Amino acid sequence: MKNRFLLLVLFISYSIFSQKTIEGTVYENNTPIENVAIYLNNTMLGTTTNANGKFSLSVEEGKYELIVSYLGFKKINYSLNTSSYLQPLIFKLQEDENILDEIIIKKTVYNDEWKYNLAAFKRDFIGITELAKDCELLNPEVLHFNYNAKENILTALARKPLRLKHKGLGYLITYELENFERNKNYVSYLGYSRYEQLKGGKRKQKHWNENREKAYNGSTIHFFKSLLNNTFTEEGFIVNQFKRVLNPERPSDSEIKKAREIIKLSRGLNINFSKEIDEPKNAIDSALVTIKKSRLEKFNDYLYKSKLSQKDIITIKNRIAYLTFDDNLSIVYTKEKEEMGYLTRNAFQKLREPLPQTSNLIPLKEGIIVDKNGLLIYPLDVLFENYWSYYEKIATYLPLDYKPNTDN
Repeated sequence: MKNRFLLLVLFISYSIFSQKTIEGTVYENNTPIENVAIYLNNTMLGTTTNANGKFSLSVEEGKYELIVSYLGFKKINYSLNTSSYLQPLIFKLQEDENILDEIIIKKTVYNDEWKYNLAAFKRDFIGITELAKDCELLNPEVLHFNYNAKENILTALARKPLRLKHKGLGYLITYELENFERNKNYVSYLGYSRYEQLKGGKRKQKHWNENREKAYNGSTIHFFKSLLNNTFTEEGFIVNQFKRVLNPERPSDSEIKKAREIIKLSRGLNINFSKEIDEPKNAIDSALVTIKKSRLEKFNDYLYKSKLSQKDIITIKNRIAYLTFDDNLSIVYTKEKEEMGYLTRNAFQKLREPLPQTSNLIPLKEGIIVDKNGLLIYPLDVLFENYWSYYEKIATYLPLDYKPNTDN
């Protein structure tokens, strides 16, 4: 079964020109509020209001997503364009009537089931990469889980912002989780993040810089940036095109469902699930054959074009970049090989030697927009499979103001 990963994280892009100071005040019922968090989403730029509710933030000119956050009040998401906004900014907080209350707090029981769900959450949110081993969730107790066994859906809520200490990348990450859902093989989560630099000497700084470069290389951000700059081939990416069609050898979902119902109704009988059936003689035999074939891949992929150029993948209209390729992309990053964790993540998969990192990009909508910083404007418009489904997690994310080493 292919690994699939559907990720929604609120990112926003910005264009860099010159420094500008952003000033403003935060009120609640005309009263200035102290210690309100003010930050630019997914960056290291942030501050808090003073005793007079005022804040000042020095930023580089461009477009940002400015977050105003205070526990117990509705979060404010302000689209900031430094070239056109009115100074100073005035924000008025409103109480959040939907905030998680004591009912939810009392409902959270830190038993074995909660611990099991926490482990699942950390696998899907933080990841299981080499870098994930150094990323610690400091306050897991703020999480509340709901698991729907019938639909196999795990959801998570957080009463307070998640705090993560990433000793591998040198960041303290504050993540305001809006929602999290794992539905069978798909994972989506939405949130706002702020990065702070950990303290460390030259040795740690060198270690962090090396890990940050490793996290960046081969990432989705790296790919899209190099695609826009038309340097993706030189930077190690090979892009191929493939078509995906239903596997005619695999039964339909309705046939599989019907076969499972037949097996379920026949529980009292002595059914040999391991016997070989060349020609079914009854309904149970047919159901067993169907269940066996259900393990086949649902789709077959057919590669039909290799080594695509930039013009095969994107089109620029009115200074906006759109992904305009047909079918799907297979993206190979040749400068790094797969981690062993990727090869051993499935206990039933035969172990092999690491290969160059290969990921699939499956478009779910038309008109997918990529901004100039290599970000998808609407992340839910695509599905990532294979290596990116394993690697693209919180533990390998970098703040948007991270600047890769371009000397290599």
